[in-house]
Amino acid sequence: MKTLRKSIKIICFSVLLLLAVCLIGACSPQEEENKENTQKRTLEITFDRDEETISGRLYLPEGEGPFPAVIICHGFGGNMQYLLQYGRFFQENGIAACAFDFVGGGPSSASGGSMMEMSVLTEEKDLEAVLDGLSARPEIDVENIFLIGSSHGGFIATMTAAKRPDDVKGLISLYPGYGIQDYLKTLPDENGELPESVEMLGNTVSRMYIEDALSVDIHSCMSAYPGPVLIIHGTADRIAPYFYSIRAAQYFPDAQLVPVEGAGHVFQGEDDDFAMETMLAFILEHLN
Repeated sequence: MKTLRKSIKIICFSVLLLLAVCLIGACSPQEEENKENTQKRTLEITFDRDEETISGRLYLPEGEGPFPAVIICHGFGGNMQYLLQYGRFFQENGIAACAFDFVGGGPSSASGGSMMEMSVLTEEKDLEAVLDGLSARPEIDVENIFLIGSSHGGFIATMTAAKRPDDVKGLISLYPGYGIQDYLKTLPDENGELPESVEMLGNTVSRMYIEDALSVDIHSCMSAYPGPVLIIHGTADRIAPYFYSIRAAQYFPDAQLVPVEGAGHVFQGEDDDFAMETMLAFILEHLN
């Protein structure tokens, strides 16, 4: 009998101990929410521009924020999928990153739209909408938002930085398409008439694209942006020749040009790793 009572006491003590451990280890709903908010998160988000919806992806680092942020702009005919490695890289290094698809920016744009209805002016409006939407989020440090533009996206990011210098802490251009206007100037016929459409890099754009692009004084945009600028460009780029970045660096008031010897258009492998590390160093150097 004594043995039975002793066994019952041991069982009861074990049950109480187990309950205590569970209670100590359990988190309240608020604690669980706070824990989730401090972990890395990747969110599918949207922005509104006129009657268009812009699709994007937001990478948030660990911690409560607000975080410095980069907005990543893809190139002509592309989409954000080509640059998502940058989003993950910045997320791992404590910087929020937002990648998005321009409306009509490419055949596979998640934002929809047609390339026949896009131009540098519509894409600049898209980027402003993303800048405004991202700035309104509590996780983002509005004093430290940087723009990253690749190829054609570099042209768009430069336009936006010039228009919104107080909202753009710094500008990064990767193999930027600053020479696009020189090509477009060759399109008028002997009477000065522009074609109704033109094929560029395997995609067709309309006369509106040509007219809008030629209406922009990109060198005035460069001169108008007072913030720090980083240009990273391959010296063997045949699509967006390196020469244009050499000239651009002379127009920006505060520009650093970093050549990638022998690299072509769009970085890969070690060149891409180098570009990411160079961008990170630039951003950390210029944070408030």
